[in-house]
Amino acid sequence: MTPTWVPHFSDATQLVRIWTGDIQIHISADVAYAVRQYWRITGDDAFMRDYGAEMILDTARFWGSRVEREEVNGRLAYTIRDVIGPDEYHDHVDNNSYTNYIARWHLQTALAVRDWLRQAYPAQAAALEQALDLTGDVYRHWQEVMDHLVFLRDEETAVIEQFEGFFQRRRLDPELFASAAQSLQVILGIEGANESQVLKQADVIMLLCLFRDQFDQRTWQANWDAYMPITDHKYGSSLGPSFHAWAACEMQRPDEAYEHFMLAARADLRNPRGNAGDGIHAASAGGVWQALVFGFAGLRQEQGTFTLKPQLPQHWQRIAFNFRYRGAEKRVDIRRDAGGKVIARID
Repeated sequence: MTPTWVPHFSDATQLVRIWTGDIQIHISADVAYAVRQYWRITGDDAFMRDYGAEMILDTARFWGSRVEREEVNGRLAYTIRDVIGPDEYHDHVDNNSYTNYIARWHLQTALAVRDWLRQAYPAQAAALEQALDLTGDVYRHWQEVMDHLVFLRDEETAVIEQFEGFFQRRRLDPELFASAAQSLQVILGIEGANESQVLKQADVIMLLCLFRDQFDQRTWQANWDAYMPITDHKYGSSLGPSFHAWAACEMQRPDEAYEHFMLAARADLRNPRGNAGDGIHAASAGGVWQALVFGFAGLRQEQGTFTLKPQLPQHWQRIAFNFRYRGAEKRVDIRRDAGGKVIARID
């Protein structure tokens, strides 16, 4: 839950409208993503039957109603306008790529969950589809949306534009990013940041991480080069550094990943944003875990098989952690041997 109004950071007598609670709508699909991940790892079919399927299908109905049917360059297109993406320096934007991509994934996943429920629990499937008014027309509409939803990837450069017109906004002097001693939103003002090519936190980069095997190395490199240098890493958001640590590991830059990792790990200990007194940055703590497990350890899971693609910073000798998969405890141990070679195992 976010407040509707907060005091301005430079003048407490002025109130600032906070739009995240109204138009940061990708959260619906983020919840569906979490439900799907939980099901994959736990195999908890009873949860999916009784709760998860309804959560995914009901929120998929939202996307079917939220998209707008348009004609773009003479062709049918579906758009999602007037949103805030993960990068909260920019509000009221159109076709945020993270939002559009995960919305399409949500609809695809909803259809797959429907098929599973029909096969495994036909009575529950029929009851749920009736309760949610999920008809053939609804499913056909979802498919049309998936086929025509705008996604702003430039085929020539492989850059995914964060939202419509992002690269037409004002470019900032790189020296400003290097020398800033406070949030760039404070320096530029709320509107100034909104009108500039500066990110509060990972947006396209987070999309790449969450769907890391859906994008080739060329796309990774192009978007790392485009967005990493213009992100407000230190003072923007505690949510960004952990994803940049993970992404740097995917780019095989473990020492650079370590720098971002420590920004996330010290979010409360060093308190660069000055707000740790309001409570710990719990999401950043979760991101630290993700950076370790998915980034530095490179843990992947597909159809019950786990693989590791470790990326250890030069001064790290070992990573070890436990996790549970469908009730069984697994142990990951990654270490350097006496000759410096990295040895990784899962027991």
